[in-house]
Amino acid sequence: MGYIEDLRGIVGDTPLLLTGVGVGIFNEQGEILLQKKLDGRWGIPGGFMELGESTEQAGRREVLEETGLEIGEMQLVTVVSGAHTHTVLKNGHEYYSVTIVYVSNDIRGGELKADGIETTEVEFYKLNELPENLNPMIRAMILEYATAQRNVESA
Repeated sequence: MGYIEDLRGIVGDTPLLLTGVGVGIFNEQGEILLQKKLDGRWGIPGGFMELGESTEQAGRREVLEETGLEIGEMQLVTVVSGAHTHTVLKNGHEYYSVTIVYVSNDIRGGELKADGIETTEVEFYKLNELPENLNPMIRAMILEYATAQRNVESA
């Protein structure tokens, strides 16, 4: 069992505060790697931290587990938290998340493939061709980040 399962054994259904990481990965063509989750929605690779992990370690681990890619350097983009992160799972467990979001264009190896456990598809997308069923918050963050990058490059 993992940390969250162990914690649930102690606190039961009490809402938890969980820390997670998401990583936007860009290839040399400026496309972003998205993954299709089991619920059919697209998003960026990521997940919750385990005890003793740094956020960077958690991000690299989740990317490798879910997409098969090994990444190196990551840059901090934002931290997402607040009431809008409240989630109720099918089993009734509730949590609020604090998610640290990074970007990386440092793909160091591996073979791009969905894990088949949390992810059913992985694919790089052009920023003007993002899938319709992309998580709206992630879509907004991707487009905001891309706009900011264009502004920096043209300055």
